[in-house]
Amino acid sequence: MSAADAGHDDVPGAGRRRRRRGRGEQPMVPDAAFSSYYGRPVLKRPTWRALDIAGYLYLGGLAGASSLLAAGAQATGRPGLAAPAKLGAAGAVSLSLAALVHDLGRPARFLNMLRVLKPTSPMSVGSWLLAGYAPLALTAAATEATGRCRTLGSAATAAAAALGPAVATYTAVLLSDTAVPSWHEGYRELPFVFAGSAATAASGLALASAPSPQAGPARRLAVLGAVLELGAFRTMRRRMGLAAEPFEKGRPGRLLRAAELLTAGGAALALPGGRDRRLALAAAAALLTGSAALRFGVFHAGVVSAEDPRYTVVPQRARRAARGRRFRE
Repeated sequence: MSAADAGHDDVPGAGRRRRRRGRGEQPMVPDAAFSSYYGRPVLKRPTWRALDIAGYLYLGGLAGASSLLAAGAQATGRPGLAAPAKLGAAGAVSLSLAALVHDLGRPARFLNMLRVLKPTSPMSVGSWLLAGYAPLALTAAATEATGRCRTLGSAATAAAAALGPAVATYTAVLLSDTAVPSWHEGYRELPFVFAGSAATAASGLALASAPSPQAGPARRLAVLGAVLELGAFRTMRRRMGLAAEPFEKGRPGRLLRAAELLTAGGAALALPGGRDRRLALAAAAALLTGSAALRFGVFHAGVVSAEDPRYTVVPQRARRAARGRRFRE
C-alpha cells in the first residue's frame, strides 16, 4: 500500500464514501450500437428483387424435384404421374429463368455468365447447370405433349432427373457463399432444407394434377420432403445462434411459421389423400404454398440480417474470442 493510499484510509468515512460512490457510478459511454462502420453500413444490403429472386429459388427447386419424380414415374409405369411432372418441370424452369433474367435486367447478362466456367463459383456452376438442365426438361415435356420421339423423350427425362437434385439445391450453396449472416451461417443445413422444400413442392404439384391411383410416389415424397425440410431447418436454427434471430421475427418469422404449419399439414393430408380427391387437393395447395413461404422467408431473413450490423459484428467477435482462448490453451 502506498503512502497516499494509507493517508486516505486514515480519514474517517473515506472508505464508506468511496464504496457509496462506486455503487452509484454510471457509465460515461453508452453500450455500442452497431449501426455503421465509420458512417458506412457493415454490409451492403442485397439488391436482388424479392419477387424475382425468391421466385427463382422456389421455381428452380420445384423444377428439379419434378424431374426426379417424372423419371421415377416413367420407370415404374405411371404415365399419369410422369406427364404432369415433366410438364411441371419444364414450366417451372422456364419461369425460374425468366425471373432470373428479369432481375439481371438483360438476357445478355445471363449469357455473359456462360463465357467461362469457374468450378469455385456457385454462380458460374449454377448458370451452366441451368443451361444444361433447361433444354433437357423442355425436350422431355415436348415429347410428352406431342407423343413423338419417345426414345429421345425418355433419355431427356433421365438426364434431367440426373441433374434435378443439383438444380433443386445449388441455390442454397449460392446463398451460403455470400457474406449475408443468416445465409452464410446456415451453409451446413441449408442445402438439405432446400432439398426437402423442393420435394414437397414437386409432390404438391403432382398430387394436384395426377390421378390418385398413380400418385403414391408423390404422397410418399411429400412426407419424406417434409421431414427433411422441417428437421434440417430446426437443426440449422439451433446451431446458428444469433444469426438465426431474423428467421424468428417480423415478416420472415411469419412466413417461416406459416411454412412449417403448411408443410406439416400438407404432409399429414397427403397420405389419406389417395382415397379422397378433396384431401389430395388440400394437401397439394398446402405443400406448394408452404414451400414458397419457406423460400420467401429465407430470402427476407437474409436481407434483415444484412441490414443489422449486430448479426455481422457480434458473431465475428465471438469467433475471435474463441480462437484466442484456443490459442492460449
